[in-house]
Amino acid sequence: MLFLLFQIGRDHYALDTSQVAVVLSLVKLKQIPATAPWVAGVFSYHGQSVPVIDLSQLAVGRPSQQRLSTRLVLVHYPAPGADSRLLGLVLEKASEIMRRAPSEFRDSGLDHSAAPYLGPVTDDVRGLIQSVKVQDLLPPEVRAQLFPAPEQ
Repeated sequence: MLFLLFQIGRDHYALDTSQVAVVLSLVKLKQIPATAPWVAGVFSYHGQSVPVIDLSQLAVGRPSQQRLSTRLVLVHYPAPGADSRLLGLVLEKASEIMRRAPSEFRDSGLDHSAAPYLGPVTDDVRGLIQSVKVQDLLPPEVRAQLFPAPEQ
């Protein structure tokens, strides 16, 4: 499997590339009032409104640093009423790919109930790299706000 590597602070994380639709440079976002502080905004991609979250803001409470290696990564997010919708992730230092077999990841040994998007870890020369589970990024109330169920 291929993983897109990125950082939150000094720690390394991995995103399964099968969940990635496209990696873009940062774009200007329209702010969304009355949302969680880590909801960075929304933008239009090929005629579709795409909500964007700042993963650093979500994980550690500080916005991602705006640098050349900070990317807007569009992922396939399971949303109500459709197979998936696009969700944008602002990711720092998202410029490397790593190949790992699923068997090379192991449980971190910690309780991640406060951050259910954190998955298993693998060893690397950079230290531990933790996987991120796209389907668990949004708590139910934020998911309902960003991806409302289609009207019947």
